Amino acid sequence: MRVLIWIKMRIATWRQPPVERRTRRMDIEANAEPRRGLSPRMPAGRAWLWLAAGWRDLMAAPMPGVVIGGGVTLAGWALVVLMIQAGMGWAILPATAGFFLVAPVLAAGIYEASRLREVGEAVTLRDALRGGYLRNAPQLGLLGVALLLLHLFWIRVAGLLFALFFSGGFTPPLADLPMALLTSERLLPFLVAGSAIGAGFAALAFAISAVSIPMLVDRPEMSAGDAMVRSLRAVLAQPRAMAFWAALIVVLLGLALMPFFLGLALVLPLVGHATWHAYRDLRP
Repeated sequence: MRVLIWIKMRIATWRQPPVERRTRRMDIEANAEPRRGLSPRMPAGRAWLWLAAGWRDLMAAPMPGVVIGGGVTLAGWALVVLMIQAGMGWAILPATAGFFLVAPVLAAGIYEASRLREVGEAVTLRDALRGGYLRNAPQLGLLGVALLLLHLFWIRVAGLLFALFFSGGFTPPLADLPMALLTSERLLPFLVAGSAIGAGFAALAFAISAVSIPMLVDRPEMSAGDAMVRSLRAVLAQPRAMAFWAALIVVLLGLALMPFFLGLALVLPLVGHATWHAYRDLRP
């Protein structure tokens, strides 16, 4: 089968310019029969196909994504207000960064919307929420707890880093804390160290959740442990494609978080739909 697919691609792209040839090859591969077991030849640019397919899903059935993305945006605003009132302004940055760890669980309803559209069923908000969050709720909850614990551990580590870098005379009034942080000479080394450690947490979270949550939504018989193992294998088997996909997610969500989380209303559902297509393409 692989030989036939390869011959088909060569014949179809023989007379095309190099750029068109590469594009055509990716299109043929995307429509080829899914493989069991991942091929190391999957290009990094495969992620663009997932993103394009996710955009089509979002445009075809926007309601679930808009509601879930809007709800996450409101929750982000509420979390920031609570942290400021609790005197934990220092934790806003790590908590925001930790959003990348728990976002896959929040998008379960979006995966279900893509699944419904794939099988030709009507996509309604009720069905997307019920199927995404309730069909395999116990195992989805276990995986969510694992990611939440990882998130809380990261916030604890960030607190220790803050104490390490800003101890010794750094006691501004609560009202002046944001400006004091921005003007402190200790901010840059704190951000460098925190970003490096946070990247490690994010890489682990991505590896165990890249396709595990869509898998739990799609296969109710799947356990959380098995789904995490399969997701880890998928990431390790496709390092180029998955590394580029992870970087693309970070860029998109990072841009969405900057304007007071407003961009999440659009970017979260887009990435969620695209993640479903990544799962279907990888077939872990």
